[in-house]
Amino acid sequence: MFERRSLRLPITLGVILILSLAALIVGWVLVNVYAADNSPKPSVYWTLLTVGSILFGVVLVGVVFYLTLSVKAINLNRRQSNFIDSVTHELKSPIASLKLYLQTMKIRNVSEEEQAKFHQIMMDDVERLDSLISHLLDAGTIEKKKSREDYSEVPLDELLVICAKRVCSRYRVDPEVIELNLKPCSIYASHVDATMIFRNLLDNAVKYAGDPPKVHVNMRLEGEIAVVEICDNGEGIPRSLRRKVFGRFVRLGEELRRKKPGTGLGLYIVRTLVRRLNGKVAIVERDRRFGTVFEVRLPIQDRDSLSGEHPLPVETTVNTHSTV
Repeated sequence: MFERRSLRLPITLGVILILSLAALIVGWVLVNVYAADNSPKPSVYWTLLTVGSILFGVVLVGVVFYLTLSVKAINLNRRQSNFIDSVTHELKSPIASLKLYLQTMKIRNVSEEEQAKFHQIMMDDVERLDSLISHLLDAGTIEKKKSREDYSEVPLDELLVICAKRVCSRYRVDPEVIELNLKPCSIYASHVDATMIFRNLLDNAVKYAGDPPKVHVNMRLEGEIAVVEICDNGEGIPRSLRRKVFGRFVRLGEELRRKKPGTGLGLYIVRTLVRRLNGKVAIVERDRRFGTVFEVRLPIQDRDSLSGEHPLPVETTVNTHSTV
């Protein structure tokens, strides 16, 4: 789950910095000893000055680079801590709820109506746990390379209809909450990957939509590119946080004070899978009626572009809510 970083780079950099600093100190001492006993020649002076300047530059660049690595490590540790808080909360809440209702049904007699209500609540808790585990498994496997045999022609319009029905069923909202405006087209992709992309985006849209929730899904074709826009009527987030939402473990705000469940992995999964398909994902500004507009661009049946070696850059222009 967590990012695995090799220790070779920081150790090598540290050794180079120590050796450069030691060479600078020794050279400075020798220059001073030599200058005290002899009058240094101009050629020797400029040679020592050049070597010293190069070593000083190496040390300076190394310190800056080492500081950058340290800041990245601190940010990663912060996101991992945030993720652990999120997962702990997501696990404890439904388990505590299940335990409470099971104990209640065991120690006292409840009516059939209450039993039906308790069973529904417990099913909701089980689905919440299942969703959490699915997200963790997805995040742990998406970076594994897939073979060509895993790819096939995927009707994008039909896939969006299926994902919309599943999301509405999960949140128990009317299917009309998600308004679909689609065009028949197909992409060449892994069906599992394509499903994860749009399931996460639609789940995110419905979860953070306003009251009453409303989500619009619009599709258009631009040459050999299928463009899918998923718009919700949520509240939005500050512009200063627009670059963070596609990162791993990123959820905006303080973890234990959030009202919406999640792990901060949904949009990270989306970004990784869209890149695998040589596509682009962006959060763009459109109409003021909408809170968030996710725009996904995928090549239409572009089999030759799925090399995975030169993915298109991911744009991150954000104007609204946090990640799944």
